[in-house]
Amino acid sequence: MTLRDMTALPHERQPTVLIVEDNEDNRIVYSTMLRHFGFSVDEAENGAEGILKARATLPDVILMDIAIPLVDGWEAVQRLKKDPSTAHIPIVALTAHAMPADRERAIQVGCDGYLAKPCEPRAVVEEVKRILAIRPA
Repeated sequence: MTLRDMTALPHERQPTVLIVEDNEDNRIVYSTMLRHFGFSVDEAENGAEGILKARATLPDVILMDIAIPLVDGWEAVQRLKKDPSTAHIPIVALTAHAMPADRERAIQVGCDGYLAKPCEPRAVVEEVKRILAIRPA
C-alpha cells in the first residue's frame, strides 16, 4: 500500500487522536501522518499527562504506549476505562511489548486494538480508521 492508496478523511469534523508516547520521534512521525490524513492530534509525553488530556479533551481514539514514565500505559488504560467520562474512548496499545502475552494483557486491561512497534505509520492510520469505523455513532 502506498500513500496514494490511502485517502484522507472528508472535511467534516476531524476526529481527534491523543498520542501518549514518551519518544518524541515517534510522536512526530505518527502525528504528522495522522494530520496528513485528516485527523486532529493531541499529544502527551507520559501516562499522567495522557490521563489528564484524555479527561479534558475526550479524544475519539487514544494511541497508548505502554512503557511510558510516571504512570505506565497498562495503569493509564485501566484508569481511563474505569472512569465513566472516558470509558467509551477506544484505546490502541502501541508498544514494543510484542509477545502474545502482551497482546492478551492489552485486551484484559481494556485496549480496543494493539500494534507492535516498530510500526509503520500507515498501519497506525489504518488502525485508527478501523477503530473509528466500528465505534458507535
